[in-house]
Amino acid sequence: MDLCADALLAHLPAEIEAVEAAPAFRRYLGRWQPSSRWAFNADRFWNRYVVLPRQVRRLSRQVDAVHIVDHSYAHLVHAVPYGRAGVYCHDIDIFRCLLPLSEETPRRRLLLTRLARWILTGLRRAALVFTNSRQTAEELLARGWVQPDRLHVVPLGVAPEYMEIHLENESFLQYENQPYILHVGSTIARKRIDVLLAVFAQVRQRWKNMRLIQAGGEWTGEQREQLRRLGLEGAVQQVRGLSRRELAALYRKAAVLLFPSAAEGFGLPVLEALACGTAVVASDLPALREVGGAAACYCPPGDIRAFVTAVCQVLSEPDTLVRREQRRSQAQRFHWSVHARQIAEAYQQLLK
Repeated sequence: MDLCADALLAHLPAEIEAVEAAPAFRRYLGRWQPSSRWAFNADRFWNRYVVLPRQVRRLSRQVDAVHIVDHSYAHLVHAVPYGRAGVYCHDIDIFRCLLPLSEETPRRRLLLTRLARWILTGLRRAALVFTNSRQTAEELLARGWVQPDRLHVVPLGVAPEYMEIHLENESFLQYENQPYILHVGSTIARKRIDVLLAVFAQVRQRWKNMRLIQAGGEWTGEQREQLRRLGLEGAVQQVRGLSRRELAALYRKAAVLLFPSAAEGFGLPVLEALACGTAVVASDLPALREVGGAAACYCPPGDIRAFVTAVCQVLSEPDTLVRREQRRSQAQRFHWSVHARQIAEAYQQLLK
């Protein structure tokens, strides 16, 4: 969530003085076992749940309010005097383990469930809760996790790199001279990478030279097996650690952004792709419709046949300047300056 923090700090009104609390990651067990995954996770736990709350508690004595830019850190609200903390909630993923089993919750683990409860108590204690979409707000309200008078819908913005119209050097691409479908984001279960790969395999039967580029994730063992089973290993490239300019270049040259998620709180890649003028085929989710409006194409989540049909239609039709401008126009409705102003106004009202 560095993007959200950086954009907020850059666009806050001049009369707001803000300081960032982002301590460097400290190694404890990792000093002696630098290659140990267990040691890294233990250090991460200690940093997040012990070191950071101590720093926030000290800092809260010097400021009027504390804004937490990621709800997975909502436990920090407990370190702030009552009524002076706000939390930005991006989605409810971290709380799904607390939902009834009938709501298709992930497998429950005792430690993760207890941490989720502790984080949720922090969210419920916050004086202000901001969400990126009406859909996320409705989910919080429906479960009674947040009171309506504390809730503010404040959509994210789009970074300027995605609004530029020139093409960046793309020499880092393996398939820079071949058409490709793009997916941006992680490869966790709700992203439905299984659908992404199944759709791409069928599309490639018609467009033999089509490639798939996945940006930002890392294949799981099951996903690698699906790639092997579908014979796609030589047609797929995965890239990570890209700058925003490099990612913008990927969007601009992509034939289409394919985004088959089962659940989303906002869907920032949809907004970024539209800002670049790129066609979008996404799951028909309320949050994604809030972002994409009429500028994107939507399919029922998990419906491989519908996705294949939609992608093939996009690839078959010429991408005109008018269509690209319509997509950019939709993206221009989202501004980081508006995001920052709305958050600032909520705190000013709180502190009156």
